[in-house]
Amino acid sequence: FWDFLILFFCLPVIIFNEITKKRLLGDVSCRIVPFMEVSSLGVTTFSLCALGIDRFHAATSPQPSSRPIERCQSIIAKLAVIWVGSTTLAVPELLLWQLAQDTSPVSGVVTESCVMKPSPNLPESIYSLVLTYQNARMWWYFGCYFCLPVLFTISCQLVTRRIRGPDKKPECRGTKHSQCEGHLNCTIVGLAVIYALCTAPENVCNIVVAYMSPEVAKHTLELLDLINQFFLFFKCSVTPVLLLCLCRPLGQAFMDCCCCCCEGCGPDAASSEGSADSKLKTEMSSSIFFDKPRESPPPLLGLGTPC
Repeated sequence: FWDFLILFFCLPVIIFNEITKKRLLGDVSCRIVPFMEVSSLGVTTFSLCALGIDRFHAATSPQPSSRPIERCQSIIAKLAVIWVGSTTLAVPELLLWQLAQDTSPVSGVVTESCVMKPSPNLPESIYSLVLTYQNARMWWYFGCYFCLPVLFTISCQLVTRRIRGPDKKPECRGTKHSQCEGHLNCTIVGLAVIYALCTAPENVCNIVVAYMSPEVAKHTLELLDLINQFFLFFKCSVTPVLLLCLCRPLGQAFMDCCCCCCEGCGPDAASSEGSADSKLKTEMSSSIFFDKPRESPPPLLGLGTPC
């Protein structure tokens, strides 16, 4: 959902700014776009940490095959903690950016851009905190939104493999929509790899520009910032697709929801036929939900026998 918000709101603003050199929504977009982008990194970071902890609990559970499904209230509480924490850590971005206008000396065209400069109208205490955040932003960005999810995911995977042992295969829960623990671990590793590949260029560019090349041209900095933003958009567009492809239960549930929505728009006859078809499929597939095959019915006795 947060990836969809990034693509729906931030991507059109960036494209409009690159085409017209005007900032859509003005100063509001200069503050909201960085806030949403940093919040997106926080949501992904803390979600990967929560998934790693869940896989660790699954590995250390005494009976992983009979572990109950987590209740909806618990999942909503975890999502609330992740989203509230991510947005809270991104609040300084709202006070750090502001709109700037420059006039081209050649064409005389006024161009608008967003600069990282706290407003001097802020209260003194808040202004000092925003300046402190600006000075530590690069290393905070690198440590919290890159090192934390990557190292946490690697550590959880190593500890999980150590607990299970090299020869112990992951157990399945016995239903068609529940996958093996190893398959879920591969899904988390895939999400972490995509996240690391898409956020690494921005962190490398920030460190190189800050310490090795202080005299970088303005156009080069703008080009690097644009490339880094499109890496973020690429991550937001690839992550849901990767999740639906790797996590087969989620992908199957998504397809079932789409099919149910399509069938719901049809006539009653089609819905009744679909329900009968689904009932038949359920009866046919019930035999593969269990490891023990269904017992065949006893043979019919011929008529006229003593029994």
